[in-house]
Amino acid sequence: MSFSLRQQEILEIAREQSRVTVDELVARFDVTAQTIRKDLNELCDAKALSRVHGGAVLASGVANVGYEQRRAIATDEKHLIGELCAAAIPNNASLFINIGTTTEAVARALMHHRDLLVITNNLNVANILIQNPSCEVIIAGGVLRRSDGGVIGEVTADFINQFKVDYAVIGASAIDEDGALLDYDYREVRVAQAIIKNARHTYLVADKMKLERTAPVRIAHISQISTFFTDEIVSEKLRQVCAQHDITMIDATHGPIATEN
Repeated sequence: MSFSLRQQEILEIAREQSRVTVDELVARFDVTAQTIRKDLNELCDAKALSRVHGGAVLASGVANVGYEQRRAIATDEKHLIGELCAAAIPNNASLFINIGTTTEAVARALMHHRDLLVITNNLNVANILIQNPSCEVIIAGGVLRRSDGGVIGEVTADFINQFKVDYAVIGASAIDEDGALLDYDYREVRVAQAIIKNARHTYLVADKMKLERTAPVRIAHISQISTFFTDEIVSEKLRQVCAQHDITMIDATHGPIATEN
């Protein structure tokens, strides 16, 4: 199927931002919402995009968007999530922090914590926390993924298995409504699984857009998480799954959310 010039530009925007909204496209192209919806429907019919409420996202669920593009997505939401999560971590604690732009927001929010021991497979987290003189940083060994500064692979997982820490801060590339936490790189997933196994409390940090994405590799189930920090709980089904497993939910809009079974 051949796309119009406007549809091709919409696809390019989606590749850069991972998501497009009807309102933004109406303003950008100075056309009606009906016209944009028709464009999105045709792109979705061609399986180039997938419709979500208010817009569309990239249809592909086998490759992540680039690191710089991920950093530019939901920056305000990630900042708030980072602040919420950091507030739940006391001074004089040990923790894992894994790969992701949201976990990096947590690291920035830990800049004034004291007497922390942080083990990370994320070079960006290490570079952030090296500026905190009261934080000891241990970098996991393994294969360096140049695209985002992540350290991954079997060696990394083995390294993580040497520790038992108070807290783990993990992200996910996608979250299914049934509670499955998903990612793209099986080598990264093995490290995340080791992190969850070797932490007394595991904190998941993810913005609501992760519910609009798919990824092919299963990290874990949300039942293995202690607390879920997000900007907004938009899925009633996921809310019910969290309640069923007594997962504490904290969002930037409402704070702690009661988990009534």
